[in-house]
Amino acid sequence: MQEILTVNPKGQVTIPNAVRKCYLRGIRYVELKTTPKGILLIPVEIKEKAPYTKEEWKKIEKLASQKGKTYKSSKSAKKHIDFL
Repeated sequence: MQEILTVNPKGQVTIPNAVRKCYLRGIRYVELKTTPKGILLIPVEIKEKAPYTKEEWKKIEKLASQKGKTYKSSKSAKKHIDFL
């Protein structure tokens, strides 16, 4: 298939419907590569990356499960906070 596409002032092109139906069904992102023969669009899926590794989650869970320091009164807790 060969088509001539218009590039608008913003640098955008509309991919023909027939191409979208055949190659981009359900795809929202494409990778653009330049080659010696021209431009190549490759369909890609972007997967969400976990914010922490398994080891980091273990450390976080361990810290969260530990008992914190307790104070006999709110006055002594405030004193400690002010000291920080």
